[in-house]
Amino acid sequence: MNRAALATASVLVLMPFLWMISLAFTPEQDAFGSIGLIPAHPTLANFATAVTDARLGSAMFNSALVTAVAMVTNCLGAVAAGYAFALLPFRGATALFYTLISTAAIPVSVTLIPLFLMAKSMPLIGGNDLTGTGGTGLLDTLGGVVLPYLVLPMNIFLARQYFSTADPHLAEAARMDGAGEWRVFWRIYFPLARPLVAVIAIFSFTAVWDDFLWPLVVTSSQETQTVQLALARFLSTGNVQYGPLMAGAVLVTLPVIAVFLVNQRAFISGLTDGSVKG
Repeated sequence: MNRAALATASVLVLMPFLWMISLAFTPEQDAFGSIGLIPAHPTLANFATAVTDARLGSAMFNSALVTAVAMVTNCLGAVAAGYAFALLPFRGATALFYTLISTAAIPVSVTLIPLFLMAKSMPLIGGNDLTGTGGTGLLDTLGGVVLPYLVLPMNIFLARQYFSTADPHLAEAARMDGAGEWRVFWRIYFPLARPLVAVIAIFSFTAVWDDFLWPLVVTSSQETQTVQLALARFLSTGNVQYGPLMAGAVLVTLPVIAVFLVNQRAFISGLTDGSVKG
């Protein structure tokens, strides 16, 4: 009974994805001519149309670049911050940590205007002077897109929970041998935190890759659009081509699936160590 219910739920969850794949390989003129999931005349033309008409190639490059920066800064900055909160106690650490984590509960819509003004007023960038006036700052740039994702509070939370279960005697032994705090972190604890790094990398990747609202606010040209904006603008052209649209959706989804599958084992291990044990 449980297996039947699980199988039914799995089919219901997978049906939209399977239908998307089917339409991606179906000729545009036959998109709604059949209810079968296997196209009678499969084609790759939809993918070529998605890449050219929707400018998906440049958009995927932009998203990949922004996502890579966010992954690196979170895997280093968030992990280092979590390590400091867990194993380098200082006065006010607990209050600072919970204040930082509480910002994750703030709705994104509330932070849009402050983030926009911050990006626009970035000093010495985009024609701005030292006071942040006179130019556009980080508006309509990939730097502006990645700005809110440089270090995510929930990644700091995961890192802190993970390092809370770490053995503090390793650091004490290293300090007795003359190692500094940075060396203790980088040479001892960071290599042990590979499952945590995998979790943070996946969370950072999906957060940036799937985001639509912030890139819509901070960018205005097609040269800086991300994949989600490219698909939305392709959909809003007036003449919706469902085959190429679904092909574009498949191309956008594949990197997310690939990143998860490659890091699946480390991802599950990191979640277990950081939540259950913590």
